[in-house]
Amino acid sequence: YMDGGVSQVDTFDPKSELDKQNGKPFPSKIEKTQFNNIGNSLASPWKFNNYGECGTPVSDLFPHVGQHVDDMAVIRSMVSNFPEHTNANYFLHTGSVFQGNPSMGAWFGYGLGSENENLPGFVVVKGRKILTGGLNNFGSGFLPATYQGSLLLPRKEAIANIAPLEPGPALQRSKLDLIRTFDRQMNQGHGNDPAVEAAIQNYETAFRMQTAVPELMELEAESPETMSLYGLDSDFEPLKTFATQCLVARRMVERGVRFVELVCNGATDDRWDQHGALQKSLPENCRSMDQPIAALIKDLKRSGLLDSTLLVWAGEFGRTPFAQGKDGRDHNPDGFTVWMAGGGIKGGVSVGATDEWGYRAAERPVEIHDLHATMLHLMGIDHTTSTFRFSGRDMRLTDVYGNVIEEVLA
Repeated sequence: YMDGGVSQVDTFDPKSELDKQNGKPFPSKIEKTQFNNIGNSLASPWKFNNYGECGTPVSDLFPHVGQHVDDMAVIRSMVSNFPEHTNANYFLHTGSVFQGNPSMGAWFGYGLGSENENLPGFVVVKGRKILTGGLNNFGSGFLPATYQGSLLLPRKEAIANIAPLEPGPALQRSKLDLIRTFDRQMNQGHGNDPAVEAAIQNYETAFRMQTAVPELMELEAESPETMSLYGLDSDFEPLKTFATQCLVARRMVERGVRFVELVCNGATDDRWDQHGALQKSLPENCRSMDQPIAALIKDLKRSGLLDSTLLVWAGEFGRTPFAQGKDGRDHNPDGFTVWMAGGGIKGGVSVGATDEWGYRAAERPVEIHDLHATMLHLMGIDHTTSTFRFSGRDMRLTDVYGNVIEEVLA
């Protein structure tokens, strides 16, 4: 997850017409923007090259990721309903603009179950910051609490609140057994409350994580070649941080964690939210994630895990093809890029298109509900039948919307 909204016209959606209009008043109708500081048309300062057998164009900002376009399906016509970070984050993560709904990671855990009883089914590997909207983006909502996201830090003390406070394991075990006894007694008196059952399971998972998480974070077990592949030997700290996140993600996938979200805040304080200083901030952000993501694809592929692991690269919206002021881009939910790889994806394909300036989706608009429906489909779940009864209706991640994006299916 690229926190803040990546500029599509600077990364995966080149526009020659925008090059011709550079510096001139924008030639199309302009919708209201976040700050309404409208500048002139702003061509991308970076060149694009065609990569792979498919010839997909990718910006010079992504020399490593570009090498893997034959494994990727690029969707250039994504649209969102919301131009502001918090609402757009909730919509991307939960399928709803309102806080309190289950995150997509929780829905995947609910639909697929767990493959590892010692680790949570849904883990969020934190970047430098929590994204706008906070932990509600990763909650379980009305689903049982066992499906909520667990926040993991990309360092040794990965999850601080699993460290035991007791001086020995026997005392800790006896406390947990006592808690379990009380919970069971209360549950029997209240008709097996699912919330109590979920609390019991969370206590037990946290107990087992005390052993599983330190082993997970033993990156020294990896070969020097693998560490270098991801960029863990880099002197650029933001790259090194995200390299750690990507390598930990691969290790979690190997251990059966169902859903992993990596929050990439980029290398600068403005995250991927370049309202200004575009030519300084965007290259640093891209450098922080380009090598690690390419390494993750290569590493999964050589181990055979890419076939069963779906990678989704996305932000909450895109950016305007005209300047905000002189050197920034404002929010744009009307046309942006998401790509997917592995997990049953047809590599080397491109879906949809924005208009000649990269402003609005002009061909095959794809909505967030369609993205969610496709992700669930690729994991073997019908989004229309994966429901949970709540408040008098059958709730689902895609609400009453969503169509599978057939063009990306292998």
